[in-house]
Amino acid sequence: MEELEGYSMREQAVDITPLRNFVIGFTRLIEGGPEEAVVLEEGRALLSRLIARDDWLAEEFARPHPDFYQQYLLYCDPLERFSVVSFVWGPGQKTPVHNHGVWGLIGVLRGSEGSIRFRRGPSGALEQVGKREVLRQGDIDAVSPAIGDIHEVSNNEPERTSVSIHVYGANIGAVVREVYDPVTGRAKAFVSGYSSSVMPNLWDRSAETRAALS
Repeated sequence: MEELEGYSMREQAVDITPLRNFVIGFTRLIEGGPEEAVVLEEGRALLSRLIARDDWLAEEFARPHPDFYQQYLLYCDPLERFSVVSFVWGPGQKTPVHNHGVWGLIGVLRGSEGSIRFRRGPSGALEQVGKREVLRQGDIDAVSPAIGDIHEVSNNEPERTSVSIHVYGANIGAVVREVYDPVTGRAKAFVSGYSSSVMPNLWDRSAETRAALS
């Protein structure tokens, strides 16, 4: 089978129906232009169903890098109203302290993750908000400028990979965001991009169509 930029379609030999259904459900949710609180509440329920099972994510989008966490784009709405991303963390890997600039939902599919929230004080320095939290398989967290948007995330598993599914209110890989010096709070602009140039083929329904003919 022909490969595209090192990606073989054989690697997507999983049933991605749950991801397709999630994308359809989230598209319907976002189409009405609901308030952010509604998106986070109803989107949390959709994401909870998606991460309740761990048999739909192709290995290509769950593959760790030995040095850096990976951010694989699974889907982006054509109008860039939301994007779905798998984050893959090898042992010991973590993000810098960063913001998002848009709402986001984070659901743990595999392993566990640590999260430390921050806010900027009057001087601009970072202040930790609460204790370090641990998100385990099935747990979901939310971020946004309205409810708290600055955090540091790390793999909580010392010897294995963790994977989480993130949904953001934009094409997150193209959003200009900020990372922060943990001591001074000084902000620096960054654009995360993505770790691959391909996405799962959500719309190949040929197998189920053939099955219906038999």
